[in-house]
Amino acid sequence: MAQSNRGKIELFNDFFGVANYITLTADTAQLGDFFAGGEGFEENDAGVAGTDALSGVVRLTGSNVDADSTLIGTHIGFDAALMGPIVLETRVQMAALTAREVFFGLTSILSIDEQLEDIVINASSTSITMPAELCAFYMSSELTTVAGDWHAIHNGGSATATTTTTGDAQLNNVAVVGEWQVLRIEVDNNGTARWYIDGVLKQTVVGAVSTTTDFAAVLATGATATTAVVVDCDYLLVQANRDWTA
Repeated sequence: MAQSNRGKIELFNDFFGVANYITLTADTAQLGDFFAGGEGFEENDAGVAGTDALSGVVRLTGSNVDADSTLIGTHIGFDAALMGPIVLETRVQMAALTAREVFFGLTSILSIDEQLEDIVINASSTSITMPAELCAFYMSSELTTVAGDWHAIHNGGSATATTTTTGDAQLNNVAVVGEWQVLRIEVDNNGTARWYIDGVLKQTVVGAVSTTTDFAAVLATGATATTAVVVDCDYLLVQANRDWTA
């Protein structure tokens, strides 16, 4: 396949000028290089909206219905072997750590009306199951390891998938209400993945990601009770190499 100097893909949004999509009850909205959606997005009390904040911020508001999700993501179009290294980065801030789950990373399952529990499920207070192949940061108030702690989860690669949230999956980096954190994932073309928080390498897993599966990138949040969820996002970045064989 002929190649050009457009071999790098970079999707980015600094979220200046995002309209208020909270009350539209639409399936989805276009946000530059990304789309907003999720089952909760369709409710009249959930969605995304720009806020008056320095540097541009979009607020993800999840419905007050248990499991209903609000997300900002891409369509499925990333392959680690053909397009690696793949880099995902975001800067997020929590309004609270209770009654919520938050996911940021790659997933093999993502539609405009996806539920986060279609991708990862709390099987118990210390274990998870993953219907999707994925590589991500994950936080849930239903996990009893440490409240608000980020976890590095993966499924589908040559490495043994994450099943418990203790041990290596637990990153021992607890989100602080009202404080920003930078989350970054790097995936090499051999499936090795690295998780960074605020520039510090927290976890490396060889073979964490499948080299034959196609993925979408997403930031998603959902309620674990009947309380609306709020997550602020400063920016969202996805970088990859172009697949010239396509």
